[in-house]
Amino acid sequence: MTRRTMTTRALAMAGALALGVGAGPAEAQTPGSVPTPESVLGHAVGADFRLATYETSIEYFEMLAAASDRLELREVGRSSFGRPVYLALISSAENLANLDRHREIAQRLAHPRGLTDEEARRLAVEGRALVWIDGGLHASEVAHAQHTIQLAYDLVTGDADPEMAAILDNVILLLWPSINPDGQTLIADWYHSNVGTPYEVAPAPFLYQKYIGHDNNRDGYMINQIESRYTTRVAREWEPHILYNHHQSSPFPTRIWIPPFAEPISPHVHPLMWRMVNLIGMAMSQALEERGQRGATHMGTGFDNWYPGFMDHAHNFHNVVSFLTETALYRYATPGFYTIGDFPPSERDLRPESLYSSPWEGGWWRLRDAVDYMLTASVSVLDVAAKYRTDLLYNRYQAGRDIIAEYEEGPPYAYFVPQAQRDPVAAVELLRRLAFNGIEIDQLERAVSHQGLDHPAGTWVIRMDQEFANFVRQLFVIQDYPDLREYPEGPPDQPYDVSGWTLPLQMGVRVIEAAAPLGPELRDALQPLSGEALAWDAEVEDASPFDSPIGVGLDSHPVAAAITPPEGRITGGGSALVVEPAQNNAFKALNRAWAAGARVSYLPGEPGAGGEPGSGGRYAISGLPGETGVVRDLGLQASRGGGGASLRQPRIGLYRPWNASLDEGWTRWVLERYGFDFTSLRNADVLAGDLAGRYDVILMADMSQGQILNGFAKGSVPPRYAGGIGPEGVRALDAFVRDGGTLVTLNRSALFAIEELHLPVRNVVAELSRQDYFQSGSILEMIVDPSHPVMSGMPERAAVVAGQSPVFTTEEGFEGRVMAKYEAEGSPLLSGYLLGAEHLAGYAAAVDVAHGAGRVVLLGMRPQWRGQPFGNFRILFNAALYGRELAAATPESAEFWTAPEDTEDETERETEREGEPGDGGP
Repeated sequence: MTRRTMTTRALAMAGALALGVGAGPAEAQTPGSVPTPESVLGHAVGADFRLATYETSIEYFEMLAAASDRLELREVGRSSFGRPVYLALISSAENLANLDRHREIAQRLAHPRGLTDEEARRLAVEGRALVWIDGGLHASEVAHAQHTIQLAYDLVTGDADPEMAAILDNVILLLWPSINPDGQTLIADWYHSNVGTPYEVAPAPFLYQKYIGHDNNRDGYMINQIESRYTTRVAREWEPHILYNHHQSSPFPTRIWIPPFAEPISPHVHPLMWRMVNLIGMAMSQALEERGQRGATHMGTGFDNWYPGFMDHAHNFHNVVSFLTETALYRYATPGFYTIGDFPPSERDLRPESLYSSPWEGGWWRLRDAVDYMLTASVSVLDVAAKYRTDLLYNRYQAGRDIIAEYEEGPPYAYFVPQAQRDPVAAVELLRRLAFNGIEIDQLERAVSHQGLDHPAGTWVIRMDQEFANFVRQLFVIQDYPDLREYPEGPPDQPYDVSGWTLPLQMGVRVIEAAAPLGPELRDALQPLSGEALAWDAEVEDASPFDSPIGVGLDSHPVAAAITPPEGRITGGGSALVVEPAQNNAFKALNRAWAAGARVSYLPGEPGAGGEPGSGGRYAISGLPGETGVVRDLGLQASRGGGGASLRQPRIGLYRPWNASLDEGWTRWVLERYGFDFTSLRNADVLAGDLAGRYDVILMADMSQGQILNGFAKGSVPPRYAGGIGPEGVRALDAFVRDGGTLVTLNRSALFAIEELHLPVRNVVAELSRQDYFQSGSILEMIVDPSHPVMSGMPERAAVVAGQSPVFTTEEGFEGRVMAKYEAEGSPLLSGYLLGAEHLAGYAAAVDVAHGAGRVVLLGMRPQWRGQPFGNFRILFNAALYGRELAAATPESAEFWTAPEDTEDETERETEREGEPGDGGP
C-alpha cells in the first residue's frame, strides 16, 4: 500500500460543482484545525437530495489526513474502472506511530503455530483491536458510503468524549470510504441527473459494478472481481479482529436488521466467532435504544449465514468476527413518509416482540436517518472492540490454535489434488484462489502412497492442520442444507442465497480426502509453495488482473503464482493442432487462432447407441503462428491430427437489457476472460431486425420472461431505457432463428424461448407448488451426450449448478436432440437441497430444438454461475460457437433420450391452468 498525497481544494470544489453540488463557502482554516464534511461536500452528510460521489468523499478524507495526526490515508489498489481505492487508518497518534508493531501482533495471533498461551496473552495485552468498517459495496444502498465521511470526522474530533477517547486508545479502525468506488459515483451521478424530474427515484439502467452489480457481495471465496481481490488482500495483510460490512435493506417496517443471524448458519466456523457476532449485535441494539432509534430487529427475518461467498462471511472461516447489518432504505436521498397504512397488516398493532422490542411507528425516513443509525451501529462496534480488546485478540489466537488441533487429531487430515485432471488448469484456478485467501499449499517432491493410493510427484497437498482450514472444508464438503419449513408440514424455508456450492464438483476438479493421518515419510516429501505472505504486488494485480495466460489471473500473489499446471505439450503426428474442449483454455487457443487468421475446424464425436452417451468432438487449428508457445503458455495437453469441418469465427451477440441482469454481467465477464469476440445486444439492436445478417449466435443469460419482453415499465425511467424487446423483438428473434441463426438460452430465459417462439417443449416443474418441488441453488448431476457439439468435452456424468431451473420434456412436433438428461432412478442431488426429486426423474436438462433453418438451445442450468463452475464453462463456450456450420457438423444420433411416460394428458394440464394456480414454481 502507498500513502496518498493530498490534491488541492480547488479540485474538490470543481468536482462538486461539476456534479451539480453546491460547494458553499470555504471554512476559515487555521493550522491544526479539522475541516467539517460540509466544507467540502457543500452540504451536511445525509442531506435530502444530495449524495457525495467517491471522488468528493476521497477529497474530504485527504483533507482530514492533512489536518489530523489521527488519520492516515493509504491507496490499496485500483477499481474495475481504474479508480484509485483508499483505506483510512484512524486511531490515536501513538497507535498510528506504531502501526507496524500492531499489525505484526495481529498477524502473529492470527497465525498461532509455535505460540504459547502465555505468549499470546502478553501479545493480546500489548496489541490493539483492528476493526474493519466499510462504506459498503451495494451502491444503490447509498447511506453506508455517506456515513463513513461523518464517522471519520466524529472519531478524529471526538477525543473529548470518554467513549471516543477509549476507542482511539484501544482500537485501530480500518475504514473504507467505499469498497465499490465505481458504483458510488455511478449511482450518485445517475441520481443527480434525475433529481427534480419525474424520474428522480428511477432505478439505474446499468450494473453498479463493471460486470456483476449486486453479486459483488457473492464473490467472497472465488475473488473473481478486482474489488473482491483488493478487499481480500487487505484482510490478509492486516488480519483484523472484527469485519463489519454495511448494507441497506432492512425488512419493512423495521429500521435496521442486526445479528444474531437466522438459521441455518455455516457449520465450519469456530464458535467464538458466532458468540462475538451475537454479543456485538445485542450491543448495537442497546446503543440504538439508548439513543431513541427505534425499530431494530434481529434473527428470524431471512438473513441466514449459510452461503460462504458473502464478502463478510468468507472471513469468519479465517477466524475474523465478521458480519453485516441491513439499515432501512427509502429511495436514494429522496425522503419518504410512511403511515401505519403502509405497514403489512401483521405489523400494524405495533406489538413489541422479544427481538423487536421498540417497533418503528412510521413517519419520515430520510437518508440522514439511515446515516445516523449506521453511525450508532459503527460506534457501538468500536466501543465493544475497545472494551473487549484483549478478549478479541486472544480469541483470535485461541480459534486458530483450536482448529490446528482439531485437524491434527481427526479427519480430514489433508486433501490431495492430482495434477492429472480432465482440465489441469481448473485445478490451478481452484488452488490459486485458496492461496490468495491465505491457505498454505504444499507439493509432493516425490511419489508417495497413502491409504493404498499412489500419489505422484507434483501432486498438490492441502494440509488441514492450519489455522484457516475451515475455509477449505466449507468449500470442499458436500452441503446438506437442513429441511427447515415455514411452518409444520409447510413449504421449505428457502435459503437467503444458495444451498450448495461444493467447489471441486463445480470446477470439475478431482480431490482426494485423506481420512488417515499423514505419516512422517509423507510429510517429509512435502515442499511448501513459498513466497512472502505479504509480498504480493498490488500494482501488478491492478494493472493486469486477468491477463494471466493460465486462466483468470492471481499472478500478483507469490504463492498463487507458484501454482502452475503441468507443462503444455503436443503429442502425435498430423498437420493440425488438435485441442480438447475438456480444457477451458482450448477456447482461448481457438479465439487466438481466429484473431491471427488461422483456420479452425471441428472433428465430430461418435454418437452412442441404445441410450448411451457418445464420444465428444474436438477442435483443430491450422496455421497458428507460434503454436508451440501458445500450447505452453495455456498449459494445453494437445495432439496432432487433421480433417474436420471448417468453422469461421461466429458473430456472437449477447443480449443486454437496460433492466440490468447480473447473469448477463457474469456471462460477459466469462466470455471476455477467454477471448471471445462478441457484441452487447441492446433492445434497439434487436428491434432493428435483420439479425441473421449481423449475427450467427445470440446468447440470452438467465433472466425472466418479463425482463426480456417488458423491461422497465414506461414512466419508471427516462424513455430511452423503458420497455423490453416486446412482440416486435420476438418476431425479430423468431426470424433470426428461422433464417438459420442459433439462439442460446440459459436457465429461465429458456422459458421465454419456449413460450414466445412456440417451441414443442414443456417445463414439467412449472405448475408444482413449493410443498411438492423445491430447488434453490444446488448442484445436480446430469447425464450428458458429449457427441453433441454443445456438450463436447463434458464428462458423461456432470455436476451442474441449477436454481429456479426448468426441466424439459418434448411434445408433438419436436425436432431436434436432447443433449443432457436426469437419471431415471434416484435423486440427482449432489450438494445442497432438493425436494421432489421424482419430478426430475428421466426428464431432459438441455435440449437442442430445430426451428426453421436454425436452432434454439435450451439449457436448464447456469454453466457460468458467478464465474464458479469451471467444469461447465465449456457448455457456454461450445454453445457460443454453435452456429450454422457447427450445427451442420452434428452427427445423427441414436436415441439418447426417451420421454418418461406422462401421467396426465394435455387436457388435464389445460384444466389445471384454468383453475387455481399453485404457489409458484421451483
